[in-house]
Amino acid sequence: MNKLAYRKPVVLLPADVKLLGAHPFHAVGQKYILAVAEAAGALPLLIPAISNHIELEELLEMADGILLTGSVSNLHPSHFGQEVHDPSLPLDPARDALTLKLIRTAIEAGIPLLAICRGFQEMNVAFGGSLHQTVHAVAGLSDHREAKDADVEMQYAPSHPVSLLAGGQLASIVGSTQMMVNSIHGQGIDRLGKGLTAEAFAPDGLIEALHVDGAQSFALGVQWHPEWRVMENPQYLAIFRAFGEACLERINAKYNNKNGCT
Repeated sequence: MNKLAYRKPVVLLPADVKLLGAHPFHAVGQKYILAVAEAAGALPLLIPAISNHIELEELLEMADGILLTGSVSNLHPSHFGQEVHDPSLPLDPARDALTLKLIRTAIEAGIPLLAICRGFQEMNVAFGGSLHQTVHAVAGLSDHREAKDADVEMQYAPSHPVSLLAGGQLASIVGSTQMMVNSIHGQGIDRLGKGLTAEAFAPDGLIEALHVDGAQSFALGVQWHPEWRVMENPQYLAIFRAFGEACLERINAKYNNKNGCT
């Protein structure tokens, strides 16, 4: 009979590099950390963006899941063959260097992966896709940015509906083919990466969710922020619960394999 490992799954959260005063700090937003702990039922472990000092295989040995967070910074467009359009927008090359390698390695290892906002865009680029650097400047697309002068509650409030792929993974998780989401991003998917399937669309046709085809485990990315007040939103919570269950399945599979259980 199967035996279960009695510990919480460990979820890795790669950090952003941010200047606080004159010094760089490695940081992860509290809302992501709490969503992993409270909604996914896992132990969050923050990983510094120092890819030159990290062996991915050793790092992934301790991982039962990975959460790629949103960020104020953008992926450097050189990763999808473009020049920087707006030099005033923040970049984070140290995070790029870690996450773009981490994504493919984690998927190949069968480690559950949930990607949010910047992380969603990283997933697309890691699989050879490209981004619109300024979604609001693209003919036919809406302005998906938050109102800068609004308070945080208004910025993260529901902004527009998304249509979910009927029969898709996300529709199955949230139990619907429609949901309302917040919208806090200036960039978005242009060309979908190879081996990815779009799972949700904004009213203007912009891709809002994707999954990795043929992934061994949970491998889902969303453009919006389901971590925001996740315990108060049943559909957001369902995403984190499904991610947490996949992490738990991985830890139990590792435990059973190690102990020769059947």
